[in-house]
Formats: sequence, structure tokens, C-alpha cells
Amino acid sequence: MLLSLADRLFAPAPGAALGWLKGARVAHRGLHMDGVVENSPAAFEAAAVRGLAIECDVQLTADGEAVVFHDFTLERLTAETGAVIDRKAADLATIRYRDSDETIPTFARFLAAVGGRVPLLIEVKSQADWDWARLCAAVARGLAGYTGPAAVMSFDPRVGGWFAAHAPQVVRGLVASEEHSRGWYGDLRRHCALWQSRAQFLAYDVRDLPSRFAAAQRARGLPVATWTVRDPALFPVATANADALIAEGSIIA
Repeated sequence: MLLSLADRLFAPAPGAALGWLKGARVAHRGLHMDGVVENSPAAFEAAAVRGLAIECDVQLTADGEAVVFHDFTLERLTAETGAVIDRKAADLATIRYRDSDETIPTFARFLAAVGGRVPLLIEVKSQADWDWARLCAAVARGLAGYTGPAAVMSFDPRVGGWFAAHAPQVVRGLVASEEHSRGWYGDLRRHCALWQSRAQFLAYDVRDLPSRFAAAQRARGLPVATWTVRDPALFPVATANADALIAEGSIIA
């Protein structure tokens, strides 16, 4: 009872503000496939022309800007090495993906290309020793002039808390998984993260559904998206327990 009261106090349901999320089909890192790299401009365009919402990842650069890239380091997707955060945004924007002529997009370039055509779920990446608030500020600057439906989300509850305090007009969510935190202690940690993040929706690991915690939040009005739905066998449990599917492969294409 006390936990549910605190949930309503610190993370009230958003009402109609997130109506666009319910029923959404979200392309995880864009609609990527053979020849189209994840989080690339081509992946985002492929999703947008099909009317799919887009999930993307943003990273902090050395000069305090935001770029759209998932990994903390460059080597998996490019011929370069080293941490993304050690490079300036202009330098990163010249780096090509492997086997592609496309380059890493800045957050500003990404927003301009999508142009409000489809909803956006923007995962703000963080690490313990980062100036994570600087990345939040860069994302907020980009979204200040953006008119399409968009929301930020993060595993790090400090991110949602920052947006609640400094850019409350931006919809914010908490990304959650029960993989390494189960039982009563895990539930308590999730409640604490919810309160700190002031989340208006959850993005929940599909492998943990059905979840008592997610179901309770959904029942009181917080939309629940689920990630990442790749296996057709997970489609029924995802649709039964979540309002939006973050998916890739044949599920989304």
C-alpha cells in the first residue's frame, strides 16, 4: 500500500499526454536489415516511410553534444576505435559505418531528417563516471524546437529526474529489466528508480513479462512499452502485457 501511494505521488500517470504511445510499433534502432546499419539515417528513413515509430540511442560527445549511436565505443560498427565520448560531434559525423557510405548522425541531424513524421523514443545512454546531465541538456536543446511526438528514456533514473526538473515538457520514461534484480529487493529497487526518474511510462524487458511490477504500473495508467521483440514466439506475450512493441526483424518489418 505504501509503495503504491509513493508511486502515485512521485510518478503520477500522464493521462492523455502519451496517447500516441499506446498501440505503437517501434523500430528498434530504426528499421535495420542487411545493408542498412542500426541507428543510421537509412534505418530511420526506412522506418519513417512505413509509418513506424523509431527508437534510437544517444551518446555524449567530448564537446557536450549528442550523437545517435548505441555502443560506448566505435569498433563494432566502424573501422575506428576508442570511446565515443572522447570524440567531438563534428569528428564523429565524418566516421563511416563498416560497409556503408553513411556516417554517424548528430542528434540534430536525426531530428531534422525525421521531421515529426513518426513518434520517437530516445534512449539516453549513461555511465557512472559520465557528466550525464550534460547529455540531458544536449538532448533537451535538440527537442526544444521539435514539434513531433517524442519521449526520452533511460536505464539511469537520474536522467528522468533531470528532465522532470529542467525540461518537464519532455515526456520521460524508465527502461527496466528484472534480469539481475529479482524478488522483493528487486521490486523495491524498481520502485525507487521509478520515483527518482519521475517516469511517465516504462520500457520493459520482454523476457520479464508478465511482470507484477509492470502490470501494477500499467493498471494505474502508466503506458508500458516492451523491448526488444525479435522472436515471433514472444509476440503474444508482448501484446498481452504491453501497450507498445519495440521490435526488429520480421516482427517489425
